Amino acid sequence: MKKITLSAVALGLIVSANAAEDLSSMISEGKVSGQVRMFYVDRQYEGGNTTHRNATALGGNLKFETGDYKGLSLASAFYTTNDIGGLWAYGPGAKTDPSLVGTGYENYSIIGEAYVNYDMSSLGTKTVAKLGYQRYDTPMMGSDDARMLPNTFEAYKLENKDFSDVTIQFAHVKSIAYGSFNNIYSGGIFGATSGYAMNGNPGTGKYLNLGNATTGKNTAGVTNFLVSYKDKNFNVKISDDYAWDMYNTLYAEAGATWNCLLNENIHPFIAVQAVKQNSVGGEFLKNVALDNGTGVKVNGNGEVDSFYWAAKVGAKYSGFTTYLAYSQVGENTDAELASGNAYANAIISQFGGMPAFTQGMVTRHEFLAGTEATKVVVAYDFNTIGTNVTASAFYTSFDIDKNSGYGGQRTTTEPGFDVQYYPEAVKGLQLRFRGDFPRGFAGTDANPTGWDEYRLIANYNF
Repeated sequence: MKKITLSAVALGLIVSANAAEDLSSMISEGKVSGQVRMFYVDRQYEGGNTTHRNATALGGNLKFETGDYKGLSLASAFYTTNDIGGLWAYGPGAKTDPSLVGTGYENYSIIGEAYVNYDMSSLGTKTVAKLGYQRYDTPMMGSDDARMLPNTFEAYKLENKDFSDVTIQFAHVKSIAYGSFNNIYSGGIFGATSGYAMNGNPGTGKYLNLGNATTGKNTAGVTNFLVSYKDKNFNVKISDDYAWDMYNTLYAEAGATWNCLLNENIHPFIAVQAVKQNSVGGEFLKNVALDNGTGVKVNGNGEVDSFYWAAKVGAKYSGFTTYLAYSQVGENTDAELASGNAYANAIISQFGGMPAFTQGMVTRHEFLAGTEATKVVVAYDFNTIGTNVTASAFYTSFDIDKNSGYGGQRTTTEPGFDVQYYPEAVKGLQLRFRGDFPRGFAGTDANPTGWDEYRLIANYNF
């Protein structure tokens, strides 16, 4: 709250530097936007866990953006989620699903955005500065808006588009407020490789220093440099995140599409991606208590030297899109796992970023050390036949190495589907039905855990 107060004071000083009439016009020319979201989720476990949990929540966000004065504008957004479980009766013995609400199953609200935006077009450059609390998305850091509320960040970002088809970004991120999906994770190697903290669950509804949120020690944050190029048929992106005193993560991606020589209506595409990660600085991952997959907390030696790569190939035809993806991560040695350093060769992603071609709807095992993953997707856009519906189905498989640090050697699978409908009668409304059915998600082959999960989501954007 102290940081938010200081930011508000800073915004006030900037505004007060302008004449009163300028402030008045900025406000009168401002606009209100937002989203109302209702989310129902039902998960029935099977195998080693027979829990049945579900929840219904209502919330969303309300945002106000001022008009601009010589390129300067201000914005603020309020986010909230509220359990309304009574709308659907819970089944016998069911538990509230934690992913739709805050820490301790509590409703919560937060100022998710409060920033200064400065467009420098009048100075002859296509550069925009965005400073303050905001939604922030790069390959290895992101809002991860998978449930009710997203992750938001305290970030200071410069974005330049002076060169045709090229975007250059320089940013520094200081803190994170984890969204409601954070409540799925309780730390350990699984949390650390799935986009969340390794040192327990830091909670929701509050901004925390990036290092403190993930390892329990304050750091200078994460400094990012990103450059991307995209035209009609080719794209490439390189992004580097330097997490001070933790690890440096270099991400690279490239893709191309073209017209099939045999049928110009078929558009094949191919893409590759890679992540290289190394420990840096004070190596604050040292002595972070991790669960080695047996329920025993052990201390690692903090060394990270990991590499992930993936590729996908597919095609588009009329409304159809299909692709096959494959990924692989380097393996941990027996000695590394015995020392508790399960993340030595894993890809650590603790700030919501999850760019992997092979991630499932829920299953994010592709960054565990030694994992080989495949994913097949088939999608169809019914707009090609005059209906505002898109539908997709996928199947993922994760061959997990015995030294991954997450339950030993086994194969995890996850099929699922996603259907989205945009009624013509209500502009801005999206109705969504999703399902996923992991098997062998946790545990061992002899005692696996999986579930059947269904989600009903209504998003009204205005």
